[in-house]
Amino acid sequence: MARFELKLPKMGESVAEATITSWLKEVGDTIELDEAIVEIATDKVDSEVPSEVEGTLVEVLYQKDDVVAVGETIAVIETEGGDVVANSTETSKVVEKSNVSEVEKTIEKAEQVIAVPISKTSDSGKFYSPLVRNIAQTEGVSMQELETIIGSGKDGRVTKEDILSYIESKSKSPQTVVSQVKKEVSKKEEKSIKATPVSVNGGDEIIEMSRMGKLIAKHMVDSVQTSAHVQSFIEIDVTNIVKWRGKVKDKFFKRDGEKLTFTPILMHAVASTIKKYPMINIAIDGDTIIKKKNINLGMAAALPDGNLIVPVIKNADQLNLVGMTKAVNDLAVRARNNQLKPDEIQGGTYTVTNVGSFGSVMGTPIINQPQVAILALGAIRKVPAVIETPEGDFIGIRQKMFVSHSYDHRVVNGALGGMFIKTLKETLEAWDMNQDF
Repeated sequence: MARFELKLPKMGESVAEATITSWLKEVGDTIELDEAIVEIATDKVDSEVPSEVEGTLVEVLYQKDDVVAVGETIAVIETEGGDVVANSTETSKVVEKSNVSEVEKTIEKAEQVIAVPISKTSDSGKFYSPLVRNIAQTEGVSMQELETIIGSGKDGRVTKEDILSYIESKSKSPQTVVSQVKKEVSKKEEKSIKATPVSVNGGDEIIEMSRMGKLIAKHMVDSVQTSAHVQSFIEIDVTNIVKWRGKVKDKFFKRDGEKLTFTPILMHAVASTIKKYPMINIAIDGDTIIKKKNINLGMAAALPDGNLIVPVIKNADQLNLVGMTKAVNDLAVRARNNQLKPDEIQGGTYTVTNVGSFGSVMGTPIINQPQVAILALGAIRKVPAVIETPEGDFIGIRQKMFVSHSYDHRVVNGALGGMFIKTLKETLEAWDMNQDF
């Protein structure tokens, strides 16, 4: 018999942890290769973790609602034959020992301290990881003290470094630490914005926000507080594109088995425009600008519950129109069916959202951090327009749409933001009616 450790997989460059939402298998159940064992949730997407081996589930190391770091062992599967892959208990002990090596010098003193149980969630709703609780209990840090520590982790969570720093400072000068903590708490309270109280009447319905809804709300607020949002708008005549699509869409479907919508045509043009303006394809890290090598286009798509998710088309500038159409259609379908993989919503460098699909003429989208720009495509409408010809001007019916460009004014000035959509306009309006696909 061999024991295989199932670890929480890497789910993109910006995802460091996930929450266990549901175990699909119980200890003792037989596991097939690639069979889903557990459901997890990140701040981006819900997903399932499949088994890499066949065997029997013999140990579950985390429970529902536990937060797990990427790379941590979450379960152990016993397989037939072979050598032992790794002993989860021994491995976890080694990891734990390495994590608390800074505290080992105080073990003798800690043994004399009466252990006070530390709950994983405080009365105020703060979550404390098993490692933080272990260190707190070993070092005699009470729940009341934990509440005063300002966490530097996600959502203000107290990390290992936070509690070790607190313990070190406490041993040197307790009074100074308490004073400093009070000052930090005071500053945090001053910066916080108090929500206006909402009165609830007897006939009102109270609806709890979904987990994803809460995450999206926080992501939007964080983006507005981070980036200096500025918008530029332009109107684009897409008459030639509308006529061309109407002419080739049946042939396109017959040859490639894909429905040709306006979205991949527009996304293809956006990717080529980004290639001409690489300083739109950047991210900010403190005072440093990171110029991205790959053009990875995020495409806002609707989920069944009404929320939006942004799957990413990797290396979009390397796709022809057929390849872009296949990518757009595939991601849109799997987004509607909640079948996206965590890695497929990571790594975006620029985002496009089609507000026109909901009937909006234009919109002012919020930047998808850590990107610096986002494009909103408005509805295509028939409008009267002045048409210039060598023989003179006349009024005609044209197919037009508004495009709005939101960008971070910290690094993208009005000239770059405006020239970007001006070039996009020129590309789309110069569409060749006789081209193939």
